[in-house]
Amino acid sequence: MITVYGHPLSTCTRKVLTTLLENGTSYEFVLVDLMTGEHKQPAHLARQPFGQVPAVDDDGLMLFESRAICRYLNETSGGKLVPADARGRAQMEQWISVETSNFTPHAMKFVYHHVFQRAQEPAVLQAAEAKLTEALGIMDAHLAKHAYFAGAQFSLADISFMPYVDYVMMTPAKALLEKWPNVMAWWGRCSERATWKKASQKS
Repeated sequence: MITVYGHPLSTCTRKVLTTLLENGTSYEFVLVDLMTGEHKQPAHLARQPFGQVPAVDDDGLMLFESRAICRYLNETSGGKLVPADARGRAQMEQWISVETSNFTPHAMKFVYHHVFQRAQEPAVLQAAEAKLTEALGIMDAHLAKHAYFAGAQFSLADISFMPYVDYVMMTPAKALLEKWPNVMAWWGRCSERATWKKASQKS
């Protein structure tokens, strides 16, 4: 059985759990207590050398980095979260890259400041707002034509965005998202999935 070492509040842990649940894959969850610094202790560093969560053990195969874990878990469970055609896969990978480089770094500035109480300078938040607005506009234009980032199919690209959007919706930056109707419609579809509710402890 697959063992997931993580924390339920972790964005990256939630991506992995959503992928497992979408594929109906059995797993064991082992809590890594971030509040006590367990993720920086030798036992966890042996699983994840950067001292982050999650890490996964699949019958002796140790993996870290959530996007790589999600790809692996999906491929070994039937591949339903990756489009079957090359164009769909390319589109999926494109939007995962957008999430990684153009959305999440800016979104997380608001999350750090308002949710995790890690104060950010006003200039940092101002710059993040400009970059986040740019990304949202591009996302909204795409989602005006497609139900999901890879097209008609819910995929790993959507899972990549979901934990960060969820946390942004807990901050004043929620108002930025609400300016983009297609982003909000996409979020409505994704956030109502039973798998996401379970992974994010909303069910």
